[in-house]
Amino acid sequence: MSKSVTTKDIARKIIANEELLILDVRNTDEYDNWKIEGGKIRVINEPYFNLLDGVDSLEIDKDKEIVVVCAKGGSSQMVAEMMEEAGFTKVYNLEGGMKAWSEHLEPVKIGDLNGGGALYQFVRLGKGCLSYFIESNGEAAIIDTARMIDAYETFAVDKGVEIKHLIDTHLHADHISGGRALAEKVGGTYHLPPKDATEVTFDYTALEEGKDITVGNTKVVVHPIYSPGHTIGSTSFIIDEKYLLTGDILFVKSIGRPDLAGKAEDWVGDLRHTLYNKYKELSDELLVLPAHYSFAEELGEGGKVAAKLGDLYKKNEGLNVEDESEFRRMVTENLPPQPNAYQEIRQTNMGKIKPEVEEQKEMESGPNRCAVEG
Repeated sequence: MSKSVTTKDIARKIIANEELLILDVRNTDEYDNWKIEGGKIRVINEPYFNLLDGVDSLEIDKDKEIVVVCAKGGSSQMVAEMMEEAGFTKVYNLEGGMKAWSEHLEPVKIGDLNGGGALYQFVRLGKGCLSYFIESNGEAAIIDTARMIDAYETFAVDKGVEIKHLIDTHLHADHISGGRALAEKVGGTYHLPPKDATEVTFDYTALEEGKDITVGNTKVVVHPIYSPGHTIGSTSFIIDEKYLLTGDILFVKSIGRPDLAGKAEDWVGDLRHTLYNKYKELSDELLVLPAHYSFAEELGEGGKVAAKLGDLYKKNEGLNVEDESEFRRMVTENLPPQPNAYQEIRQTNMGKIKPEVEEQKEMESGPNRCAVEG
């Protein structure tokens, strides 16, 4: 049996910006569509079937640390064992493969809050999803909760806090929200923008501008700011007058796509107004914390995905298109492929369908594609 590593081991190496060599033995088309990225990770793709007759063709130093990866961990284990037999001394198999990598959540501390407590960013490295955990004085709120709710429950226990509020910035199309499920489990309140909830089949508390959500006795306040564009109900939040949670409206290196509900032409004006008017009125010193990232280079020091709003107005190409017709072309024509099973994911998040857990995992496979390409 070959030695193995976990997704947490890989995540910590990426966040610490340590070097790592990965041998991905999936088919080339699967690898090209989605792979492990970030930090000083280097990946070699050599499909499993090319190695059935032996691993001698691999041009890799036999004393170099290497992690073998496949879809679910089976083929990679076989290749790792073959490599050990061939004299490789530091070869490891990634437990659970890319399927497990897709689900790993790594908490990263963003900063302390004024009235006590802290704000954490949960980085889903294999999917590019970001969620947020606010803890203050024994209470917690989670924004854009991922499907894997156990990670948040464990974190809450570790911090000694009770989860009170589950909030989605919008109706997600690229991943299944765990907000409602976690709210039901812990007896918390599930919040959703009402304009995104016209077809939902469940009860929720409406996010409305001016109706703040208090977390803890220290008055850590979240201010909803209605900011349509990615969806008709997309909502942003300001925390402590310091942090701007932008959902899928604004990212570090790109902006949100307006087409995932089939409304690109209708919503492009809303998107531009939010980015070029509403956000423009806010302080340049606000730290933008998005719900996704698309590029490995967006991972900053310590694994944080964040940037000051003023810096984004200087560097983010999506915020610097003066001609309105050119902006319209950019966000309606310059779009990547739509996320895997995004229509079914939207229906799941509306409560219209209830796929089994394994089907949900399959629906979420692959990279997130919530951004306009530069």
